[in-house]
Amino acid sequence: MNKILTPFLVFFLLTSFTEDKNQFIARQGQVSFFSYASMENIEAKNNQVLSILDLKNKKIAISMLMRAFVFKKDLMYEHFNESYVESDIYPKATFEGDIINFDASLKEQTKMIKGKLTIHGITKEIEIKTTIEKKENKYVLFGEANVFVKDFDIKIPPILASNIAQMITIKFRFQYQSYEE
Repeated sequence: MNKILTPFLVFFLLTSFTEDKNQFIARQGQVSFFSYASMENIEAKNNQVLSILDLKNKKIAISMLMRAFVFKKDLMYEHFNESYVESDIYPKATFEGDIINFDASLKEQTKMIKGKLTIHGITKEIEIKTTIEKKENKYVLFGEANVFVKDFDIKIPPILASNIAQMITIKFRFQYQSYEE
């Protein structure tokens, strides 16, 4: 558990001493994924995702435990954690990125976030189209991205290859509030 919290704790400590009103946290962000499959679609949701938003530096960091994904069927949960993402070896996924051309004066904007996504111990550069809404002193970020299973060295047995999509759609929604709240 300490390995999971350490990067965020360091980031939090470094940024919390600045008394900067441009730093926000989402303690219960939502991430879901969907995979179209010929036999049965695969869908899971994780409502325990931690994210830090630093508007001054236009940066975002996200961390989530893979075992926190909830599936409709227990067997899907078991296969996901044991056979595919190997969550005992790779317990979390992370994302660190930069918000391109962010304008704090706008109430709503759509921006690209460029960063590094790490899943299954593999890190890849990705770009995510994200909607950013400002409501009073809070921010909501949401959007979706498509990732390829093979990019993260997730092995799918040949017998199941036709049942699992090669591209997974990941959706996210984070509601940030100031650290002080």
